[in-house]
Amino acid sequence: MIAKIGRSSNLYGALAYNQLKVQHEKGEILLTNKMIETKNGHYSVAQLAESFAPYLIANRNTEKHTIHISINPDPKDKVTNEQFQNIAEQYMKEMGYGEQPYIVFKHSDIDRSHIHIVSVSVDEEGKKISDKFEKMRSMKICRELETKYGLIAATEKEQKYNDKIFNPVDYQAGDVKCQIASVVRHLPSYYKFQTLGEYNGLLSLFNITTEKIEGELQGKLQQGLLYFPLNKNGEKAGNPFKASLFGKAASLKNLEEHFRKSKDDLNAHLCKQTLNAIITTALKVTMDEKGFKKQLSNQGINVVVRRNETGRIYGITFIDHNSRTVWNGSRLAKHLSANTFNNFWNNNVVPDLKIPELNNTEQPYTKELTLTKEEPHHLFDFLKFESTGEGLIEALGGLLPEAQDEDYEEQAFTNIMKRKRKKRKPGQQQ
Repeated sequence: MIAKIGRSSNLYGALAYNQLKVQHEKGEILLTNKMIETKNGHYSVAQLAESFAPYLIANRNTEKHTIHISINPDPKDKVTNEQFQNIAEQYMKEMGYGEQPYIVFKHSDIDRSHIHIVSVSVDEEGKKISDKFEKMRSMKICRELETKYGLIAATEKEQKYNDKIFNPVDYQAGDVKCQIASVVRHLPSYYKFQTLGEYNGLLSLFNITTEKIEGELQGKLQQGLLYFPLNKNGEKAGNPFKASLFGKAASLKNLEEHFRKSKDDLNAHLCKQTLNAIITTALKVTMDEKGFKKQLSNQGINVVVRRNETGRIYGITFIDHNSRTVWNGSRLAKHLSANTFNNFWNNNVVPDLKIPELNNTEQPYTKELTLTKEEPHHLFDFLKFESTGEGLIEALGGLLPEAQDEDYEEQAFTNIMKRKRKKRKPGQQQ
């Protein structure tokens, strides 16, 4: 059994993510602790949030006050609802949250049932509940619960994940061929991408790039790929390697088939509209490239920006580690093209943006992508992004204006005024 603890300042998003599962009959509320009850036992997100309001009002200075915990038994384990309730109660008590308001959701939308627990990490007086040695304590409790309920131990499974962690290429460390091979042989199994440019965006996270080459052999046109290691500045470093050295998975023919299958999958996948909304909102509420990248990194999305020699932005790629998809900006939306970002960040031309509306009748990730089942956060630990662990729904709850009410407009206005002050010349009147 594995427990994952996510922290954020986004209580609404954590509740909305789980409540949406309940509304679509893919989840249920198993247990509430110190929560305000309703007459019929049904809750809206606002009703759930009401129980936490006194704690957040009393909060002194804890920025990431919301905790969102998922407890995941092995798929082979058969855990009853009563056992899930007891597991949740014991876990929260031993982690120091037994006297906190919390709600336990059971999710049944994938092949293994698991639970999510939402609570806050500040007590009634607004003091932060200690999170010292949190991971160590959590692992210890999980081992105890496995023994108590006869569940499959996760220790061996975690070791297998750790053996397969990817690492960026370090061309100075030597054996560059093996370093590149360990990435390119497996990457298509974990991510969907539709073009060579999107593939290169993903490869750049590993200090690798690839180029298409063409030539004639015995009168026939031949095509292939060369792979190059990159230095810390994103420049080619060292000799290139033919794709044939890394097996079929790295070949142009195999990748073109992957592009085709990815296109078919992603055309029927709702993560596109969700990503569009999140990225558009991040662009609207940030002032510069650094802030934009940090905003999205906190949601498990990497941004790869490509510039020419003069500094002009000619390409932008978004890598979403939640849905395991890679998108060229203009493929997501016209207003997310490289030209928009170049005008904004290089020329101070603020884009006129409207947050796209989502189809609230369906889950953003309803279509199962044909990808390796292992969870990619174990394989991409080196990226160091702060993932919520719950995909983009939770992120969306904290970014969309509906969740922030007047705060959203106030933030946007503040950002605009900061840009205006920045443009004033020295000596100009304020």
